[in-house]
Amino acid sequence: MQTRLSLFGILAGLLVAASLALPARLAGADAPAAAPTPPPKPKKALYTLTITDRIHLDVVGEGDLSATQRIDGHGNVNLVYIGEVHLAGLNITQAQDAVQNAYIEQKYLRHPQVTISVEEYAPRTVSIQGAVKNPGRFELPTESTLSVVELVTKAGGFTDIGKGSDVRITHASGTKSVQHVDVQAIITGKSKIKPDDDSLLLQPGDIVYVPEKLI
Repeated sequence: MQTRLSLFGILAGLLVAASLALPARLAGADAPAAAPTPPPKPKKALYTLTITDRIHLDVVGEGDLSATQRIDGHGNVNLVYIGEVHLAGLNITQAQDAVQNAYIEQKYLRHPQVTISVEEYAPRTVSIQGAVKNPGRFELPTESTLSVVELVTKAGGFTDIGKGSDVRITHASGTKSVQHVDVQAIITGKSKIKPDDDSLLLQPGDIVYVPEKLI
């Protein structure tokens, strides 16, 4: 009798264990597989406003403040009630902030919401001269950037006598300045500077010159 009871207890225990384990197995089988994590989207470069860009400016709820203007030779626009605001060299977001701050500082609006769009882009070219295979003038992309490394590539690369270790960029915006860049080291991966570093980006009117090696 005791043997039968013990066998009965063992069988009952096995059935209970199986019933508890079954839902877990089924749940695992029915659960959808975890979706793969999508790769991060590339960061889109913001357009930088420049002289002679034609822009449209709106202030939400203030229709009389809307304006369409060209950025003048000093990089400014002349806005109703607040006068000149410098926008050249700023991206769209920065330009919107600059106009909003101007209205606040002039105590004309407390919480302005400004939107700016480009209606006509200024001519955007850079030139490369010297010891490259295809010197000349190149268009800058409208909604993205161009680095000196990319420009050298567009120009066909260095000639056999091109001194890629001392590429010179004359910046046209603001006070003219000359930047020296070891493009050859960047291309070969021997430089700490990466090809997409912001310090290598070109602006409209910049002139790139590749000197010849001393023989």
